[in-house]
Amino acid sequence: MTDQADGGARPLDGREVAFLSWRDTHNPEGGGAERALEEVAEGLVERGARVTVFSAAHAGAPPEDEIRGVRYVRRGSKLSVYARGMQALRRGDLGNPDLVVDVQNGLPFFTRLVTRRPVVVLVHHVHREQWPVVYPGTMGKVGWWIESRFAPRLYRRCQYVTGSKATRDELGHLGVDPDRIAVVHYGTDRQRPIEVGKTEHPSICVVGRLVPHKQVEHALDAVAELRAELPGLTVTVVGSGWWEHVLHAYAEKHGLGDSVRFLGQVDEATKERVYEESWVLALPSLKEGWGLVVGEAALAGTPTVAYASAGGTRESVQDGESGLLVDDQPGFVDALRRLLVDDELRTRLGEGARTHGGQFTWEQTRSGFADVVEQALAGRRVSTD
Repeated sequence: MTDQADGGARPLDGREVAFLSWRDTHNPEGGGAERALEEVAEGLVERGARVTVFSAAHAGAPPEDEIRGVRYVRRGSKLSVYARGMQALRRGDLGNPDLVVDVQNGLPFFTRLVTRRPVVVLVHHVHREQWPVVYPGTMGKVGWWIESRFAPRLYRRCQYVTGSKATRDELGHLGVDPDRIAVVHYGTDRQRPIEVGKTEHPSICVVGRLVPHKQVEHALDAVAELRAELPGLTVTVVGSGWWEHVLHAYAEKHGLGDSVRFLGQVDEATKERVYEESWVLALPSLKEGWGLVVGEAALAGTPTVAYASAGGTRESVQDGESGLLVDDQPGFVDALRRLLVDDELRTRLGEGARTHGGQFTWEQTRSGFADVVEQALAGRRVSTD
C-alpha cells in the first residue's frame, strides 16, 4: 500500500463509509467498544476514506461535529437511535456511503433493510448472558431472539468483524458463516511511564463502566472475604455508570468502609496511576469481547484475574502467564488471594502481562479493519484469525 506521505493515492481515497453505533466514544456511557470504533474509523480516514459515525444524542455533544477527520451525527435516544439511524441512512443524511458498518451491540441497526451497499457487521461480543441481566423478562427474550435468530439471517451474506476468536466461534454457533468472520484484535494505548510504584498494602483495582453485567460486586465480595487475612487490603473502582449508586450501597451494606474507593470517571493520568499502584486488576465481567483494561493494566506490570467464560478474556489474558482465568466466584476469590500473597507469582505474571499486552497495538487494529473494508468493497469475503 502507498500512504499519503509517499504522495501517492491511498487505498480508500474517495470512498465513503458510514458507521451506525448506539454510542460514540464521547458518550458518558461509552466504553471499550466505542474506543475500538473510534480507532477503526480514524484508521479509515488515514487511508483516504470519508467517514461518518451515526450514534445516539447525549448531553453536552452537538448534533453534528467533526473530530480528527471523522464526522459525527447524533440523533435519537438509547432505544430510538436504531429507527433514527435507519431513517438517516435511507434518506441520505449520512452521505452516499460506498459501505456501511453496522455495529451490533446486542441489537443491529437493520441496515440491510434500507441499503443495497455492502454492509460489514461489527460485533464486539455476543450478549446471550447479558440480556436477562440487563433486561429481565420479555424485553430481554426479544432482544436475544433478534441477536441470535433474526440478525444472522438478515446479514447472512454480509462480512462480519469481531475482536476475538471466542466471539467468532459464538457467532458461528448462531449460524454466521465462519468464512465471513474476520478477527481483528483490539490494541492497547502506549501509556506514559508514571513509575509511582506499587502500594505498600495489598491493592486491587476495577476499571470500567459500572453496569450490572460487569459484576463489580464480585470484587467487593472478594475484599470483604480477604481483608481479615490481608490487613490493609483495598479495592479502587474507576468508572461511572447507572449502576454506580447500587455499588455504593452494596459496599456500605457489607461494611467495606475505607477498604473501597470509588473514583468515578477520571482522566487518563489518574487511571494510569491506579494501574501502576495496584497489585492486581480484577475483571469479574460476565462478558468481554476482548477487555481493553487488561492491556492497559498489563503495560503497568499489573496482572489480571478474570472469568474464562467471559470469552475474549481467554485471549487478552494468558492464563498462568499474564494473569489467572477462573471458572466461578470462589475461584475468583482464590485467584486474587494467590496473587496478593505470592510476591514471586505476582511479579512473574506482571512481567508476562507487559510482554503479552505489548503485542497489541491500535495501528494493527486500524490496518486489519481497513483491510477487511477494502476486501468487502471489492466483493470478497474475509476470514482471518
